[in-house]
Amino acid sequence: MANDIYIVTIQRQFGSLGRPIAKKLSEILQIEYYDRDIVELASREMNKSREELSDYDEKSYSKMKYPMGIGTPKMQNYLFSVQQCIISEIATYDKSCIIVGRCSDYILRHLKNTINIFIYAPYEKRLKNCIEVLGMNENEAKDMIAKVDRARDNYHQYYTGMPAATINGRQIMIDSSFVGVEHTAEMLADMIKKRVAMGFEE
Repeated sequence: MANDIYIVTIQRQFGSLGRPIAKKLSEILQIEYYDRDIVELASREMNKSREELSDYDEKSYSKMKYPMGIGTPKMQNYLFSVQQCIISEIATYDKSCIIVGRCSDYILRHLKNTINIFIYAPYEKRLKNCIEVLGMNENEAKDMIAKVDRARDNYHQYYTGMPAATINGRQIMIDSSFVGVEHTAEMLADMIKKRVAMGFEE
């Protein structure tokens, strides 16, 4: 693998606008962007529709569905295993990329050329984003933030043994409300370029 090839993983809180930031970052860096494409690739591998898999993806997963919060259905574990293989395969491509969510930072934790980012924002800012950017009403926004936060926390804890907002393995944790989507992406791009210029050898 070339010394200038790198992989950016982005985990994010719901309503922090992590996805728009990731997309803008991919435009600035001119590298590939993988997010829902991973579910699409998994659906082909599993011979299932994206709709069938939606309840088992990270945003929808919740132990609330299971008595005493114990165990996960076979389909959930199968989907995670397939996505894990897809993410690992993407990492072998001879090109830089951004991978959003799905415990990608944990899955690729043994690679040297990763830059792991966690995007968050204060609750009131996330609520405002859900209403003004995502078009939800206030009650719907509050409900979605609570449900998705719980689902992602449970998903990440179950598959990695760590909370979703852990500092372990993350090099950058940033409040997206501090300077907004575009400037956050620009700041991240600058840091990534500097890190790549330094090289990834220990």
